[in-house]
Amino acid sequence: MNATLTLAAAAWGAGAGYLLPRPRYRLSVEPGEPWRTACPAGHELTGRPGPARCRACGPGTRYGRALPAVLVTALVCAALAATTGPRPELAVWLLLTPFAVLLCLVDLAVRRLPDPLTLPLVGAAALLLGLAALLPGHAGSWPTALLGGLALGAGYFVLFLINPAGMGFGDVKLALGLGVLLGWYGWPCLMAGALLGLVLGALYGMGLVVFRGAGRKTAFPLGPFLVAGALGGLLLGGLTR
Repeated sequence: MNATLTLAAAAWGAGAGYLLPRPRYRLSVEPGEPWRTACPAGHELTGRPGPARCRACGPGTRYGRALPAVLVTALVCAALAATTGPRPELAVWLLLTPFAVLLCLVDLAVRRLPDPLTLPLVGAAALLLGLAALLPGHAGSWPTALLGGLALGAGYFVLFLINPAGMGFGDVKLALGLGVLLGWYGWPCLMAGALLGLVLGALYGMGLVVFRGAGRKTAFPLGPFLVAGALGGLLLGGLTR
């Protein structure tokens, strides 16, 4: 059962990842710039999600490579299915994983976490987990999930006030959604996921200082590390519940 579920989740992740290059290209703009509405050759972008190829440009890849998004989304979905099993919350994890991967891709490209992704993630996580809590067999707590979102968001807001150069306000908004997801499995899971994300980010920052001569205030995308930490927390929660 779990093997079949894991394979099905991987297939879902691969299909969803295949549709991420177009929105990644559209949203990967500097703050203050409008979202892209045309491919590099000037052809109008049609549809929100979509593959890496512009149909009007022919067979060439114009929005970026699709393979990394496909592989990462498939692996994350498979890992979540393997640890969560056939619980109602698995559907929530699988639905939201492509959004989290897209956020990471955009942040890596332009060091930005767009509001059209971070804010809907908060609402979708709260709503979908509320629905999951109504179904039998779930292993979490919806009230704790909501409190977890508030707690993690407040914690990152304090960090933002202390060091705005090292943490953007987009990271605070992302923390709200990740806190809801992590809070579903309880406070230990929330703390583990939050700590792991900060540790991964700190290690990467230290690596930049040591190997690339970056300064202590050198900016780098923190979102992918926060998402990776949250993934670790969810995997831990799925295994221990």
